[in-house]
Amino acid sequence: MVVEYELAESVARIYLNRPHRLNAVVPELTTSLVTALGRAGRDGARVVILAGRGRAFCSGFDLKEPRPAETVLATRIRVDGIQEVTRAIRRFPGPIIAAVHGYALGAGCEFALGCDLVVAAQDAEFGFPEVSVGLSVTGGISRLLPLLVGPVRAKELLLLGDRFGAPRALELGLVNRVLEPGDVLPAAREYARDLARNCSPAAMAAIRHQVLADLDASFEDACRRSYAVMEVLNSGADFREGVDSFVQKRPPAFRPLPDDLDPEKITGVLTPGARMTVTELRQA
Repeated sequence: MVVEYELAESVARIYLNRPHRLNAVVPELTTSLVTALGRAGRDGARVVILAGRGRAFCSGFDLKEPRPAETVLATRIRVDGIQEVTRAIRRFPGPIIAAVHGYALGAGCEFALGCDLVVAAQDAEFGFPEVSVGLSVTGGISRLLPLLVGPVRAKELLLLGDRFGAPRALELGLVNRVLEPGDVLPAAREYARDLARNCSPAAMAAIRHQVLADLDASFEDACRRSYAVMEVLNSGADFREGVDSFVQKRPPAFRPLPDDLDPEKITGVLTPGARMTVTELRQA
């Protein structure tokens, strides 16, 4: 299997599993990754950890794979497979934590930075080397990266294509923590356990949706959206349980994410990342 899936204590652990190729991206990997993220949602996972087997998180597109001649539609479908991973990350209702070691390059860097939290090993290397092989970025990072580091630094990272280490990524605000290599997965698991045990799934889903939707919104749009979100959460069971557990000085016992909680209806905007699927592309 090119992607491994585990579920325990409401936390799904998803591993890219092409260690002999440093988890380089091929169509089977992107398809399997999207499937695993969808499975995590169906299984009721509250948090996902995304990591890589072997010596790297993900070294980007596998340039050593034979490349058959492609039509324009075939190229679009292949690129859409990479983009669909980012969409699947954004569609999952709970937080996704990237546990990065070794290389996180190209599409691999996009996968990591698309997550909500990034824990990186001291030896991790990030970068967007696409320019050096005559390509461009594909997974929406041209929108996300300027929001994270500003347009001037984003263009520097994308145009030069240089690799940069975890300390530099931390300085740029691209990762949350930098740890020794052996501490990365344990730290990600601790983050995940804390979120799964102590944070309301409904609130996490709403907050996450708000942040992603408001990236492209005006300040007033964001304020108006917050009214609708608070109206729903304020009357919800998780809010009552949160207050009761605080007053009673006990851990909260939040319920699974309600089936009828639809962030799109609450906020009035589509789930970020809801775009044309590969199947729809083939039918277009």
